[in-house]
Amino acid sequence: MSDAPLAPGSVIGILGGGQLGRMLATAGAALGFDVHIYDPEPDCPASRVAARSYCAPWDDAGAVANFANRCAAITYEFENVPVETVAIAAAAAPLRPGAKSLELTQDRFIEKHFINQQGVKTVPFAQVDDVDSLEAAIENIGLPAVLKTRRFGYDGKGQAWIRDAEDARAAWEMIGGQPAILEGAAAFRRELSVVAARSVRGEVLAFPLSENVHGDGILKTTTAPAHGVDSATQDRALAIARALGNGLEHVGVFAVELFDLGEGELIVNEIAPRVHNTGHWTMDGCGCDQFEQHMRAVAGWPLGDPAAHSACVMSNLIGHDAEAWADLAADPQARLHLYGKRETRDGRKMGHVNRLSPL
Repeated sequence: MSDAPLAPGSVIGILGGGQLGRMLATAGAALGFDVHIYDPEPDCPASRVAARSYCAPWDDAGAVANFANRCAAITYEFENVPVETVAIAAAAAPLRPGAKSLELTQDRFIEKHFINQQGVKTVPFAQVDDVDSLEAAIENIGLPAVLKTRRFGYDGKGQAWIRDAEDARAAWEMIGGQPAILEGAAAFRRELSVVAARSVRGEVLAFPLSENVHGDGILKTTTAPAHGVDSATQDRALAIARALGNGLEHVGVFAVELFDLGEGELIVNEIAPRVHNTGHWTMDGCGCDQFEQHMRAVAGWPLGDPAAHSACVMSNLIGHDAEAWADLAADPQARLHLYGKRETRDGRKMGHVNRLSPL
């Protein structure tokens, strides 16, 4: 399969039709591409802005092949697309990022090992398969620690903090007794993230570091560029992103969540092999945002300039927060982005708002 740049008018397929797929489809259309969406959910958010959409189960091999055969390149909007689906798609068209990025980041234990293999630090961790191995991991790692399912956890789901050894069994039951990983607590000053992109030619560019605040396991705000980041820390974050992106042979945007331990020391929490919530500020703070950057990489185009022209505070609109849309739309300082989800639920990301200020 050729790495030649795709011409405008080419079809780029996206596996997944949620809000990230919606924003990717909009960015692809702005570059002149026809974006096709594949998602099992009827009337998914991305389907209403795409040139074409396909609604079928992930395990419908014929439907996946029919979708993929119409695409000049294929990407995905989230990391839990089944590997079998990805294999069918990749046989028909270039898959960017490749299956390696999915396979390594779908399992937290394998992901942590990969990160360490690239010479990048993480918190201490251990594999947990039952209560006995959990108790052994607690003895080795110490407390407090967090127990996480190895797969399918997001926005705080599938996690349980353990602060006393007597809580081990309750934590194991809380996550459903699934294969898990125990992670030691990090004495961090703040949570940062670097959103970067890697091109088909291996060039890696990063947006400025952002500072993130979570509540109840869900991202609440992102401030970018992060305050008090010197050039050495930004360079260290870029070096981490480059090592991980090259190790994955990744093509496209990816995010690396970091713990800032102070004195410029950064350790990695996790990798997201896709556009990311902590990069939403780039939609209004940068000339080339993360969604355009990703579609450029998928198309084999040169990467855009990731420099920020404005500082930004991004706030997620969770659940009923989005019902204030009229007031937000009337606020001249607010840039409102809604995701077109039909049903409002507590804890569901319904949109976000960016507020800009001079750098």
